[in-house]
Amino acid sequence: MNVSVLGCGRWGSFLAWYAARVGHEVVLWGRESSLNLARFQAERRNEYLTLPPNVRLSDNLEEALAHAEIVLLSIGAQEVRSFAAQLVKQKNWRGQTVVLCMKGLESDSGKRLSQVFAEESGRSDNLAVWLGPGHVQDFVAGIPNCMVIDSLQEHLTRQIVAAFHSPLIRFYYGQDLLGCEIGAAAKNVMGLAAGMLDALGYGSLKGSLMARGAREVSRLTVALGGNALTAYGLSHLGDYEATLFSAHSHNRKYGESFVRKEAFGKLAEGAATAVALREIGCRVEMPISQAVYEILFDAKAAPEKLVDLFLRMPTTEF
Repeated sequence: MNVSVLGCGRWGSFLAWYAARVGHEVVLWGRESSLNLARFQAERRNEYLTLPPNVRLSDNLEEALAHAEIVLLSIGAQEVRSFAAQLVKQKNWRGQTVVLCMKGLESDSGKRLSQVFAEESGRSDNLAVWLGPGHVQDFVAGIPNCMVIDSLQEHLTRQIVAAFHSPLIRFYYGQDLLGCEIGAAAKNVMGLAAGMLDALGYGSLKGSLMARGAREVSRLTVALGGNALTAYGLSHLGDYEATLFSAHSHNRKYGESFVRKEAFGKLAEGAATAVALREIGCRVEMPISQAVYEILFDAKAAPEKLVDLFLRMPTTEF
């Protein structure tokens, strides 16, 4: 199958590496100005991996679309709307299957990324998401993991799983697109909170953060029309180890750096997601997400806001 990966950052380059590894002919696209693409063109490698021979590099979006039966999209969540609008104007756009491979919500509207892309493209039947735990460094080292594919069309979900399943990634069929997207995005906010706890020396509280964080996201998912159990699946709770504990997690490291007042130069989607959750989460109680927002954007002191979460009045667990 012909696969085009749009976006050549850490995750996009892994997707190209992985798609080629499972037998597809791959085009990896990056913008002409992309330093990541320039390095691949010069060396065919980055700090994480070396591209196999069946990955072709391109900075031409028309060329990438002409090649593609399936498009794997891996860009910043806040770029999805503008990029989708650009994509569907290309002459080689044929309504190809698009798999959104990033985790986040549109900060201005609080909308899920599949909603954003569908609004710009005019259709939702060709959209899927690829979510769940796993770091590039571990996959390239041969350490397997489980992930989830979801869409509004069961046959599309099954088609994508069949195309990418391998011993390195065991895929599950998602059954709640809304819940998977909300959970995957909100997981990054919990990652920020975990990093803040680490910076304060409160790492032992991350177990409670996991339990109550999943409960908080479950409440929101139900309020939005999703399945309460999805928060306890691979897209959210299943991704906590990779986000709350891993040294590779950008969101955890961002939260830690923020509290320590240190610069952090890489993308951490959790900050924008905290804004989006404030937009859509007002109908349910979301104390962890609210605390993270106030620390990041209202200059509230992290020690007091985070410790206050554990000093709230007793209540039933479920």
